[in-house]
Amino acid sequence: MNYKLVPMDKSHLSQVEAIERACFSHPWSATLLEQELYNDMISLVVAEGEDGTVLGYGEVRAILDEGTLEKIAVAPQFRRQGVAEEILKSYLRLGQAHLAFLTLEVRESNTPAIRLYEKLGFREVGRRKNYYREEHEDALLMTVEFEHHD
Repeated sequence: MNYKLVPMDKSHLSQVEAIERACFSHPWSATLLEQELYNDMISLVVAEGEDGTVLGYGEVRAILDEGTLEKIAVAPQFRRQGVAEEILKSYLRLGQAHLAFLTLEVRESNTPAIRLYEKLGFREVGRRKNYYREEHEDALLMTVEFEHHD
């Protein structure tokens, strides 16, 4: 499967919104996603197939040298093909160049995501009790720190 990582733009919004609905119990609207496109603290990237299909996307918020992975999602039919890993690796490169650390929250039952994060260097640093209230589930806080050699 051939795809490239590109900055998200308005042309991707309808497909990203569909991925939101497929992946999250409280999906963001196209309007909210579009607002994020114009936020200077946000980096949005999509994995785009040769035919323009959006396979997945990610969002990182950076404030000074602190980064937070806000979203990463892959359309169900494109999972387990390395798309999320490539998106995450692109953000790790960004982090290595510009951030002190990158942090995220993940549902404690999301074992595939946790394994991916650990594979790429994230470590559990805390827990948010009952963060996912409707599901009565904790969020794990995971962080990767970057070494900078000046």
